[in-house]
Amino acid sequence: MQLDALDWALLKELQNDARQTNRELAARTGVSPSTSLERVKSLRERGVITGYHAALDLEAIDRPVQALVSVRIRPPSRPVIEGFREWAAELPETIGMFVTSGPHDFLLHVAVSDVNGLYAFVIDRLTERREVADVQTTMVFEHVQSRPLTPGRRRRPSGA
Repeated sequence: MQLDALDWALLKELQNDARQTNRELAARTGVSPSTSLERVKSLRERGVITGYHAALDLEAIDRPVQALVSVRIRPPSRPVIEGFREWAAELPETIGMFVTSGPHDFLLHVAVSDVNGLYAFVIDRLTERREVADVQTTMVFEHVQSRPLTPGRRRRPSGA
């Protein structure tokens, strides 16, 4: 999908503040409000913008302890993997999840109120599942997000 410089300027501004008005967005990107509105509508319709979200301070909502929990599932079959994925995504502790390759099948990003809550999550919630063969937990000291996303670099075909 081709995105031009204006698309990227709009995306950058929206990633920094998705609550700004269309008039503010247009002014910040140097286009008319009607152009801004149409371009953002096109980005939504093409599936580039998939939604708008509120970023929460985990400490303010009493979930300051974060961890990455690697989970290996056995037997590794589609129904078992999909069942675990659906279950884990609904857990209140889960704030992000990756389905991965390698020695583990899932990497869960969780946030809990304290270390005892993390222990309970791993021991009482995850290991109670029959399909969970192995769990490894890594505490997160700091979570830094790269914002805003910028265009990726396309690799040139070899010989070009």
